[in-house]
Amino acid sequence: MTALARDYPPASRSDVVEVHHGEPVADPYRWLEDLDSPETRSFVAAQNALTEEWLAAVESRGEIRSRVEALWDHPRHGVPLDRGGRLFELVNSGLQDQAVLRVTDVDGTDRLLLDPNELSSDGTVALVALAVTDDGGRLAYATSAAGSDWMTWRVRDVSSGADLDDVVEWSKFSTASWAKDGSGFYYGAIERPEPGAELLAESRSLSVRFHRLGEPGPADEVVFAAPHEPAWLPRAEITDDGRYLVVTIERGSFPEAELRVLDLARPDEGFTVLVRGFTAKTVYVTNVGTDFYLLTDDGAERGRIVAVSLDRSDPADFREVVGEGEGTLVDAAFCGGRLVCHYLVDAQSVLRVRGLDGASERDVPLPGIGGVGVLEGTPRSSVVRFSFGSFTESGSIWAHDLASGETLETRPSGFRLDPADYTTERVFARSVDGTAIQMFLSHRRDVVADGDAPVLLYGYGGFDVPVTPFFSVAHAVWMERGGVLAVAVLRGGGEHGRSWHDAGRLAHKQNVFDDFCACARDLCTMGWSRPERIAISGRSNGGLLVGACLTQHPELFGAAVAEVGVFDLLRFHTFTIGWAWTSDYGDPDDPEQYLWVRAYSPVHHVSDGVAYPPVLLTTGDHDDRVVPGHSLKFAATLQAARGGGGPVLLRVDLAAGHGAGKPTGKSVAERADVLAFLDATVGRTLR
Repeated sequence: MTALARDYPPASRSDVVEVHHGEPVADPYRWLEDLDSPETRSFVAAQNALTEEWLAAVESRGEIRSRVEALWDHPRHGVPLDRGGRLFELVNSGLQDQAVLRVTDVDGTDRLLLDPNELSSDGTVALVALAVTDDGGRLAYATSAAGSDWMTWRVRDVSSGADLDDVVEWSKFSTASWAKDGSGFYYGAIERPEPGAELLAESRSLSVRFHRLGEPGPADEVVFAAPHEPAWLPRAEITDDGRYLVVTIERGSFPEAELRVLDLARPDEGFTVLVRGFTAKTVYVTNVGTDFYLLTDDGAERGRIVAVSLDRSDPADFREVVGEGEGTLVDAAFCGGRLVCHYLVDAQSVLRVRGLDGASERDVPLPGIGGVGVLEGTPRSSVVRFSFGSFTESGSIWAHDLASGETLETRPSGFRLDPADYTTERVFARSVDGTAIQMFLSHRRDVVADGDAPVLLYGYGGFDVPVTPFFSVAHAVWMERGGVLAVAVLRGGGEHGRSWHDAGRLAHKQNVFDDFCACARDLCTMGWSRPERIAISGRSNGGLLVGACLTQHPELFGAAVAEVGVFDLLRFHTFTIGWAWTSDYGDPDDPEQYLWVRAYSPVHHVSDGVAYPPVLLTTGDHDDRVVPGHSLKFAATLQAARGGGGPVLLRVDLAAGHGAGKPTGKSVAERADVLAFLDATVGRTLR
């Protein structure tokens, strides 16, 4: 392991003490929450310099960087959108900082429609959302700068490629849905915060607005708002027939939703509540007249599809169309008169075609162990398109013809590891309460369980988010160099239905950390590795996972990489959208729930003198999802503990946010640095 050439940068300790429900809790690094202060900027610069100095001494860093860049340089295609006979497709030729939007016209002409790389000199302005009118004539597109969640919408004429004068600012957490006549689009907006507070101010009271083409953005009509319910996050979409506006309301990150419907032919009559009470996860799929087809876990924790009449919406009147079955129903699309249902079975994707009456027609053949990404189709076309990826394949695009039953690969993966040289298998660890925890193990076929294999253990475990086989260039390089990739399917995720999620949140959040630690232990008892050779990694909520496991069981790991993580569980809810995460973590302002989060908050469980393994923390200075203060405070706290263990390094990416829209150049540099850190700690004999 490369030693630190000098001491950690100084970080002054303040005397800030906050009393939480009668308990005084010191917060000596509160000042690091203010990223714009000269003191914090100096701290960040010094930390970045130390991290660069340490990484520069890693002999394999240049070789790893070259290999990451080489593997990244492959074409990547999004799932095409079919609108009005035109196909719209996001494409990255390889090392472009941002993917470009191309359109194939009805006559087969392929052309560039939008290149976000032209919007900034450093590639930090990203295309983050788009919506096309049904006739394919107009594009609404949203951009964000430096990785921020704030979005600005513009409108482009597809035929000419020219932007209209329309500009809509201060949108957040939003899609766009066009009115059927193309007169404008619905979107979500938040009132602009005070100047200077854009990256820290709480994001509450989202409203649904309608932007009519040609009118100034500030004049947009507020279609739905609930100022008395600031935690409501409404999302609007036009129904397939264009007659209704469906507003799906979630409370923060709670999966349960309420649905309201506005008849656009009679808007003065107001909204009708279709699903009331925030009792179940509910998603609009399609409608036939006043009968709405919904994906829900009401009465079926793994999901089912029901039909609900607009004038008879009592749950007792729900008509089951697709009942609960094997696997978890995570998505459904209405295409060509049929329902295409995306299930997870053992955290692997399965596509099943059903009639609108629920009759089973067929399973869509998939090319192996992997995960379906975007599922795209329209009621007017018999073709459904989807992406498919795995741990060893970057992602292919497929088209299934619902009329003929034929499935074709329309875009092969731009990169794949040779299946003759690599293997993926499922194994199970046993958590402390006896629960079986699935892991995917991927590695070169010549890597054997000799008790000394370097292992990268990845997890997430939260917010009902399923973890399925996915491709990462960094993971591919890790496996190529002889490492084992272990991806854990933890409680709290969305792989196995409502009970699985509930078993890993709120008062049961500790189960997630126990599951992850059990995976590390069992990788040793299975004969794969030993603690000194196991690194753990995770992002965002997965960063919290790494931080909690690191502070609870440092003896289990040889290194830890926690990226854009949530580490201060007593203050997470005071910044930007953090308040919404109380659905999984609990509310620190509630006396009982405070005890839950206090029990595992990483920054509050660092102990002086403990020999923590080497740690790399990464964040972005414009992260307004999980604010950088979390990582800065955790780094300062770990460095101050000085237990004689490995180095604690902090890497703060400038002009970058939570991860979405990060330029390719920045992503390559970051992934290479993470791999160099791993190579110098747990992967010392990788070759």
